[in-house]
Amino acid sequence: MIRIALRGLLGRKLRSALTALAIVLGVAMISGTFVLTDTINRGFHTIFTQSYKNTDVVITSKVAFEGNNGPTTAAPGFPQTVLARVRGLPDVAAAAGSVADQNAKLVDAAGKTIGGNAPSLAFGIDPREQRFNPLSLVRGSWPSNGGETAIDTATAKKKHFNVGDEIGVLTHAGVKHFRITGITEFASVSSIGGATIAVFDLATGQRLLAKVGELDVIRVAGKPGVTTKKLLSEVRPLLPPTAQARDAGAQAKQDEKGVSSFTGFLQKALLAFAGVALFVGAFVIANTLSITIAQRAREFATIRTIGGSRRQILASVVLEALAVGVLASIVGLFAGLGLARGLTWVFSKANLDLPQGSTVFAPRTIVVSLLVGILVTLVASLRPALRATRVPPIAAVREGAVLPPSRLARFGPLTGSLVIALGVGLLALGAFRHGLSVAQHLLFMGGGVLLLFVGVAIFAPTLVPPLASALGWPASRIGGAAGVLARENTMRNPSRTASTAAALMIGLALVTFVTVFAQGLRGGFEGAVNELFHADYALASSNFAPISSGAAAAASKAPGVVVVSALRAGSARVFGSTENVSAADPNMSKVLRVRWYRGSPAVPAQLGADGAFVEKKYAKKHHLSIGSPLDIETTTGKVLHLRIKGIFQEPKGGSPFGTVTISTQAFDANYPTPADQMALIDMKGGITPENTAALQRAIGSFPDAKVETESQFKHEQEKFILQILNLLYVLLGLSVIISLFGIVNTLVLTVFERTRELGMLRAVGMTRRQVRRMIRHESILTALIGGVLGIVVGVFLGFLISRALESQGIIFAVPYGRLGIFFLASIFVGLVAAIFPARRAARLNVLEALQYE
Repeated sequence: MIRIALRGLLGRKLRSALTALAIVLGVAMISGTFVLTDTINRGFHTIFTQSYKNTDVVITSKVAFEGNNGPTTAAPGFPQTVLARVRGLPDVAAAAGSVADQNAKLVDAAGKTIGGNAPSLAFGIDPREQRFNPLSLVRGSWPSNGGETAIDTATAKKKHFNVGDEIGVLTHAGVKHFRITGITEFASVSSIGGATIAVFDLATGQRLLAKVGELDVIRVAGKPGVTTKKLLSEVRPLLPPTAQARDAGAQAKQDEKGVSSFTGFLQKALLAFAGVALFVGAFVIANTLSITIAQRAREFATIRTIGGSRRQILASVVLEALAVGVLASIVGLFAGLGLARGLTWVFSKANLDLPQGSTVFAPRTIVVSLLVGILVTLVASLRPALRATRVPPIAAVREGAVLPPSRLARFGPLTGSLVIALGVGLLALGAFRHGLSVAQHLLFMGGGVLLLFVGVAIFAPTLVPPLASALGWPASRIGGAAGVLARENTMRNPSRTASTAAALMIGLALVTFVTVFAQGLRGGFEGAVNELFHADYALASSNFAPISSGAAAAASKAPGVVVVSALRAGSARVFGSTENVSAADPNMSKVLRVRWYRGSPAVPAQLGADGAFVEKKYAKKHHLSIGSPLDIETTTGKVLHLRIKGIFQEPKGGSPFGTVTISTQAFDANYPTPADQMALIDMKGGITPENTAALQRAIGSFPDAKVETESQFKHEQEKFILQILNLLYVLLGLSVIISLFGIVNTLVLTVFERTRELGMLRAVGMTRRQVRRMIRHESILTALIGGVLGIVVGVFLGFLISRALESQGIIFAVPYGRLGIFFLASIFVGLVAAIFPARRAARLNVLEALQYE
C-alpha cells in the first residue's frame, strides 16, 4: 500500500504540486513571520547590549511609570553633578555621561524632515570617553564643538550626505544647521530601520535638547576585581530621586521590554494571517483530495476486490497526504526566508521600517513550521480518506462509479445553520460582553469567526444552485451553449463548487471586513472633525505624530493671525491606570466647538494651575461632577491635585483630548520638553493664498509642522489609516492567492474527470474556443459565488464589530465603491484561475479523450 500511495503521487505530479502549493504558502508565512520577528529582536538586542559595552553599572533617569505617548514628552534628566560624585568613588575606574532624545529630526537640503515617523535619535556624548560609545565611526571624526554633528550611514547614503556637508537638525527650538564631521553606525547591525541618528558633543547636546546641567545616562566601569553588586551599593546612595542604577545586563533587558511587547504583538498578528492562509489551504486540500478520491473510485474498488481492507485504503490516502504535507512544509519553511525579506519591504513601504541584523533561523521556526504544515494537511485529509474507505468492491466493474453520499449529508443545511448560530453567538459574546480580558475578547471573537466561516461553508451547497442560476444568467445569454453548459456544470455538483468557492469566500470576507471597519473609522473621524473643527487652519503632521511646541509660537507672529491655540499631549496615572493627558490654552473655545455637558466655552480659560475637564462617560464612570477633586500623577512622580471645572460630550468619532485635560500652564510646569498634537489658527480674511503663504513663512524653521485647511487636515490624518489598510490587504492577499490556486486545482481536476465528456463535446462540433470559454465561465461563476458569499459575510462582521466599538468612535459605513471593486476582482480571479485549465481542456486529443477512463 505504501508503494501504491507513492506511485499514485508520482503518477499525478501536477495534481500533487497544485495541492502542495496551499501548504507551501501557509507554512512560508509562519516561517517568514518567525524569521522576521526573531531577526528584529536580534537587531534590537544587539543595539541595546552594545549600548552598554564596557559598562558595569548604568545610571538612568527615573520615571514613575511608562507613558503612552512615546517621544511626545521626554523623561526628565538628573543633575550633572551626579557624574562628578560617581567618578570620585574609590572603586570606579571610569564614568561618562550622555543625553538622548527621540524627537530631534534631521532635515535635508530641501528643508524636509528625514525619517518620517520613525524615532529620530539624538545623542550628546563625551568624545573623550569612547570606551562607552555604542556607535562606531565609518569615516570622519566625532563632533567636538557646537557647530558639528555625526549622522548615521543610512541617512548619509539615502540623502547623499558626506563628511563636510551641512545638515539641519530640528529640535524644540526649530532648525539649526551643523557641519557633518563623521558617519556612524551601530556595529554589526545592518539597519536600524527608518530611525535616524544625530550625534553631538555633550555640551551641544544638552543645549539642543533643553537639558543644560542635566544628564540622561551615566555609564560606569568598575576597577578590576570589583563586583557589580559592590559597585551598585556604592553608587545608589549618591543618586537623587530622579535617577536609578542597574547593572548593564538588567538595563539592556529593561530597554528591550517595550520592543519585545511590540514585536510580540507583530508576531501574533502575522501568525494570525498565516493561520488564515492555512485555514484556506485546508479547504483547498480537502476539496482536492475529495475530487481525486471520487475520480479513483474504481481504483480503490479494485484494491478492495483483490483483498485490500478499509484500513489499508485509509492508510494509503493518509500516507499520500502526509507525503504532500512533509514536502510542502519543507519547501514552505525555506520559502519563508524569502517571504521575511518581502515582509520587511512591505513594512518599509508602510513607513514601518524596523532594525535588521543577521538573519535568525531558529530551531523553533523549523519545528513549528513543519509541525503545523504537516498537521493541517493530515487533518484536512481525514474526511476525504474516510470517504475513500466507503468505496464498495462492486464499483470496480462499474464504469463511471461515484462515491455514495455520506449518511450525514442530509443534515448539512441544519448543521451549517447551527454552526453559524454558534459562531455569531461567540462573536457577539466577545464583542459586547463587558468584564472580559483582552485575551478572552480575542478568543471568543476569533472562535466565532472561525465557526462562522465553517458554518457558511457547510451551508453553502444549499446556496450554490440559486446563486449559480442567478450569477450564471449573463453567461447563458452572452456565452451561448458554452455559457449554458458552464452554469449547469457549476450546479451539477454543489458540494464541490461550494468547497472551491469557500476558500475564496474566507479571504474576501476578511478583506471586506477590514474595508468596512476602516470606512467606519474614517467616517467617525471625519464626523468628529466636522463637528469640532472651527478654525481656518491647523498646524499638524501626518499620522498623528507630535510637532515642535515652538511651531505654534512662530505661527502667532505671522501677519493677520487672530488666534493660535495649541493642544499638548502626555501621560499620567489616573485612578490607578495610565491615561492620556492633554493640555489646552485659554483660546481653545475660539477654534474648537465643544459640546459642554457641564460647564461652558469659558472653561478652558478658567482652568488655571489646578483645573481640569473630562469627557461625560469618564465622569459618570468615576462619579465626577463640577468641583470634584481629581489627583493625577505625572511621569516625573509629581502628583497634581486638580478640580473638575467642566464635563464635555465627546463626538462619536472621538476627540483630540485625552482622558483628562489641564491647562497649558500646568502642563508645561510638570512635563519636560512638551510637544504639540496640533495647533489651530484663525486669521483675518479666513483661508486665502496670502494667509497660507504667511503662515508657511512663519513656521519655516519647523518643517515637521504643515499648514492645513480642514479638508487637508482630514486627508493627512487619514493617510495612516490608508497605509494600515493597504498593509492588511497585502497580508490578506496571501489567502486570496491560495484560493486562486484552489480554483485552478479544482478546474484541472474536473478537466481530468470530464475528459470523455469533453471529447464527446468536441466530437459533436464544439470548437476549442468554445471549450476554453466554457471553462472560463465555470471559473468565473465559482469565483463569483465565493465573492458574493465573502462580501456578505464580511459586511456582517463589519456591522457587528462596528456596533460593538461604537463607543470608541467607530461607525458602521458600507464602502459600496470598494465592494464593487471586490466583486470585479472576483471575476478577475476567475479569469486568471481559468487560464491554464482552459488551455489544457482545449488541447485534448478528441480520439484519446473518447477512450479515456
